[in-house]
Order: sequence, then structure tokens, then C-alpha cells
Amino acid sequence: MKVTVENKKGLNKDVKVYIDKETMNSYMDEKYEEIKGTVNLKGFRPGKVPKEVLKRQFGKAVFGEVLDKVLKDTSTKALEEQKIKPAGQPKLDLKTYGEDKDLEYVLSVTELPKVEVKSIESIKFDQYSVKIDKSETDKRIKEIAKNQPSFKEANQDTKAKDGDQVTIDYKATVDGKDFKGSEGKNTQLTLGKDLFLKGFDKQLIGVKKNDEKIVEATLPENFPEKELVNKKAQFNCKVINIKNPEEVKIDDTFAKNLGAKDLDDLKTLISKQINDEYKNSLDQLSKNQILKEIEKIKVDEIPENLVEEEVKILSQGMSEEEAKKNKTKFIETAKTRIKTGLILNEFGEQNKINVSEQEIQAEVQKQLRMMPGQEKMVMDFYQKNPSAVASLRGTVYEEKILNLIKDKAKANKKEISKDEAEKILKEAHKHDHNHDHDHEGEKKETKKPIKTKPKTEKKPLAKASKTKPKVKKVSKK
Repeated sequence: MKVTVENKKGLNKDVKVYIDKETMNSYMDEKYEEIKGTVNLKGFRPGKVPKEVLKRQFGKAVFGEVLDKVLKDTSTKALEEQKIKPAGQPKLDLKTYGEDKDLEYVLSVTELPKVEVKSIESIKFDQYSVKIDKSETDKRIKEIAKNQPSFKEANQDTKAKDGDQVTIDYKATVDGKDFKGSEGKNTQLTLGKDLFLKGFDKQLIGVKKNDEKIVEATLPENFPEKELVNKKAQFNCKVINIKNPEEVKIDDTFAKNLGAKDLDDLKTLISKQINDEYKNSLDQLSKNQILKEIEKIKVDEIPENLVEEEVKILSQGMSEEEAKKNKTKFIETAKTRIKTGLILNEFGEQNKINVSEQEIQAEVQKQLRMMPGQEKMVMDFYQKNPSAVASLRGTVYEEKILNLIKDKAKANKKEISKDEAEKILKEAHKHDHNHDHDHEGEKKETKKPIKTKPKTEKKPLAKASKTKPKVKKVSKK
């Protein structure tokens, strides 16, 4: 195989590939040997059909298969040999081809630009840690205690009031008739929360232990017996017990009930929990700062085909007039996103960042934990959508790159209070809101993650391709 590069115009170039007919014939002979053992022709024993007979019978089909394989293998090898990373799908123009002929073709390719990433390590960004004041931890623990009330037995003649826990047995009827699920035993209600049926609690205010009370309530929209939805039911209630709320004592026992070793351990855990609530948002601000700095790094030329493709994505679903109106903004957005993706990918490749299957599975498991009850649906989605798995891989890959940049770049470490953290996040949210308002003509796609692809996908960058190039035209000679 002989490879030459011609017509260099910026990132565009033609890669000429020549394979002599002797090599092509050897590929053909290999294929004939391969099929000889599988062909059954009348008058010939299996595996003994002469090559000339095979050529007459299957010549065109065999040549088509061989040509397809040779083009696929040699085009990939030619680009690798010339150290060319294509931005998008190269176009293939067959010049000379045929049985017992030389093969010559030209790959018209747009190359990914060379990117300098050394300056990334000089990027400056703010890295926050939140100092949680003791009073904040105590306040959070008191809130937890308030939401986990303790109750003590009320006196025999105590009348139930808001906040009391009332235990009842009940039997319900609609129009005087029993229905499925109309009986309940030892049902506990905290009066005032209205968690059973709307308006049910307030009818029990004033009852005493051993009282009987008829309570009327409307059965809700989600009631299992559909024919009874929105119908009034009568509940014959027998009051079994009444308990008054008592203040929860915050001590080691309380802490142990929450899974901590003791109260000091609980305070440590709660302090960390509060810190973590701010950490993710503040870390994202740091990464946004890094991305903004990366946008300032100069890249001499952005491949036009990638820009055109990105603009199409940004304008999806828009009318022709709306797309035309926003085209200039979309072009700038596309260039910025592609440039950032190129830089991140180059940094990822130079630092040999890969995404393992275990990391993908860990990310899927994280999503499963965030969607309790819908685990099967999430798993089915990823199993049936390889593109969703590829997108997830890209997200994990980008996250790993940004984390490594954070480690290597120059962090301006700041310890801030919880109030300062809230102020910083509020300002950032306000800025993002104003930014969205300024660009309200653009679609939400402009906010999507930057396209980066891990090396494990064997594509040096988003839109870079090593697949079989598209045949543009055929000029047989």
C-alpha cells in the first residue's frame, strides 16, 4: 500500500491510497480459498471446485466483498499511518478498481486541528470548602428531632387535640353498604397532619379514650375501588388510645436510634451532610470557571463540518425563519463548544484517561438509587439504547477530565461559611438566569454537556470517525 497526502488546504486534505493488482489478487485468492470449502456445485466434490469455475460463478460477488473489506481496512490504516484524526466522515472517491486491476482511491478528509493543552495547568479557579458552624449542626439536629416526635400515654379523660396521636379501630360504609378495605384495626393518626383522608382528623378533635365517633369523609381520586371514588363514606370509629406529644430528648439514645454511635458522632455526621449539600454545587461552580478559562485557549481553526453539524442540532425543531435569525449566535455557540471539546479530549488522551465498564455500571447504579421503584425501567432503557450508554460514558469521561484538571491547575482555596456559600450560589443562579434570558431565542440544547468521547470508544474525538468512508463517486478506468 502506498499512501500520499495531496491538496492540503488548512484542515482539508486528500489522502491518496494505491494498492497494486498483485496485492488485490492475493486478497481475492484468499477469499476463493475461504468459500471453496462451503460451495456445492454439481459435478464437483466439496472443496474441489476449481478457482476458475468459482470466478465464473461468484466473481462479482467475491470482488464486491473483497473491495469492501480492503477499503475499510486500508482507509483506517492510511489515516493512522499519516497520523490524521478525521473530524467527521471522510469522503471516498474510487479512481481505479476492478478484478485483476490496481486499486486507487482518494480520501477527502477534514482533519482535527492540533491543540495545545499545556496551558491548562496554569488555569486559576476558586475551590471552596464550607466551614459548618456548631450552631448550624445543632439547628439541623433539632429539626430532625421535631420531625420524629415521641408520644406518651394521655390521661383517661384527656380530650384529643391537634398534635396528639390517636389510635382507632374503624368500620366504614358507603350508602349503608360495606366495601373492600372498609375495616381498619389499630390505625394511628397524628391529628392535624390530615394524612388519612381530607377533613378526617379535625372530626376526631375532642374525643376521649373508648369514645365512639361517626366520621364522614370523601373517598379520594386514587381509591382502588373506582366506582366509589368521590363518594362520601361513613366511618364508625372506636377510640382505642390517645397519646400526647413530648419533646424528644437529644442525647446518645436519640443519636443511636438514627444510626450514629453517640451524640458527638451524630453531630459529625450531620456537619458532613450539610457540607456535602453545598459541596456538589460549589464544585460545579469551580468546573464552570475551568471551562470558561478553557474557552479562552486559542485554537487556530475549527472544522467547518463540525460547526455545521452542531448548528443543525442547536436549531432542531425551529422554523426556518427562527433558525436563520439565530444562526450567527448558534455558530458562535457551536465553535465554543467544539473548541472546548477538542481541548478536553486532547487533555484526556495525553493523560491516558479511560472509562471502564465498572465506572459505567457505578453511574447506572447511582441513577437507580435516585429513582426508587423505577429500577427496572432505567435498566431496560440502558439495555435497549446503546446511544444512551455512549452518552453516559461521555459524561463520565468529561467528569474525569475536569477532576484531573482540578488536581493539576492552580486552585485558589477558600474556606467559607454556610451563609457565604448560599450567597455565592444565589449569585451564580441569578447570573445563569440572566444569561438564559439574554439568549432566550436559543434552545436548551446550548446548555448540554460538551461533546467528549473516551478513548475506549476508539474515536479520538466527538465526530471523529474511523468507520468506512462514504463513497462519493465512481469513475472507473
